Amino acid sequence: MRTALIVIDMQLGSFTPYSARHDTLGTVERINLLAAKVRARGMPVIFVQHDGPVGDPHHPDAPGWHLLPELDQAPADMVVRKTSCDAFLETGVESLLEQENIEQVIVTGCASDFCIDTTIRSALARRYATLVPSDGHTTADRPYLSAAKIIEHHNAVWSDFLSPIGPARVIPAAEIELA
Repeated sequence: MRTALIVIDMQLGSFTPYSARHDTLGTVERINLLAAKVRARGMPVIFVQHDGPVGDPHHPDAPGWHLLPELDQAPADMVVRKTSCDAFLETGVESLLEQENIEQVIVTGCASDFCIDTTIRSALARRYATLVPSDGHTTADRPYLSAAKIIEHHNAVWSDFLSPIGPARVIPAAEIELA
């Protein structure tokens, strides 16, 4: 099955001392390993970057717009810009997936409870088989719940999510094998 890795919002502006994320370096390491697996099979890696408004740390002219330097980005990787939580909404993601004959997406990145959740639901609604590395997305502690609990909660929801093609498959990154 042709698969694309989608890496969402792993930008400097999301990883500040004021917005500490759960297991940042471990998440980056697992995303890098998945990207290497996907590239080795000749399938695409798509980095999605959020474009925030003027004054936002994710504004394209701000230093926070850039990807984390620890991410392995290859010259053939694609970059798509977005302005909402949904990586499909008014972006070129779906067109890229169609051009590459993609049937399955692996969704990774930041933040589990916002852009990752929205994109997973959108992918399932578009009938893409959706694979989520349970340890390949991150978020920050919120006033109402710890990051670890938010991640645990969303992994459970996605595993039981009703869609036309069934729920997302949620497993540890190390267990993801590509045919």
